[in-house]
Amino acid sequence: MSKGILYLIPVPLADDTLDSVLPADALTIARTLTHFVVEASKTARAHLKLFGTPHELRSLTMNELNEHTKDGELADLLAPLLAGHNVGLMSEAGCPGVADPGARLVRLAHARGVRVAPLVGPSSILLALMASGANGQKFRFNGYLPTGDGERLASIRNLEASSRKEKQAELFIETPYRNDALFAALIQHCSPGTHITVARELTGADEWVKSQTVADWRRGPKPELHKRPTVFVLSAD
Repeated sequence: MSKGILYLIPVPLADDTLDSVLPADALTIARTLTHFVVEASKTARAHLKLFGTPHELRSLTMNELNEHTKDGELADLLAPLLAGHNVGLMSEAGCPGVADPGARLVRLAHARGVRVAPLVGPSSILLALMASGANGQKFRFNGYLPTGDGERLASIRNLEASSRKEKQAELFIETPYRNDALFAALIQHCSPGTHITVARELTGADEWVKSQTVADWRRGPKPELHKRPTVFVLSAD
């Protein structure tokens, strides 16, 4: 029996952006699928309805893979692929497998000889880097920084030193309710000449991107970040 294909299906980052961020080919493939591995079933069903799936939503096989999924449970998620079914992997927003627990299933699929097919869609990380003016040839994505004040400060200082030494951009994200605290720490503790880019609600109606030195951030108005998805880019080169 031939194995199925694991399709990595991107989803919009913001509401009412489907036609502008997802190509027709990605939508066409998504509509053919009846088996899915998703970060959250409720969100995935909403996206599939938006995609125009011809299948009854309740008829879809939908298994969750999130931060609570244990390694021993991954084999069950891979089983439909080994049985010959094509499967769609979906994140909460943007591209699956990037800052997303779905990467664990992708690795296992490769190990079991399953074809992995990434589809084109929006990545807030790459969009923020593109708009930052930072070094696009050498950069590092750091995920979420520590939440404790002391650990976060140490991480910021390490990232700034690494950016300066390696001449590379340092990217990181934060949950909406901690955005303001992270931004305040960056502006307080980074060197005046370090560039900080703030990219908020990318692709959405309220998209806002601004890149300037810490000195300029300190003098000017502060961005409104509370409850808004945000990517930060630090460049000390």
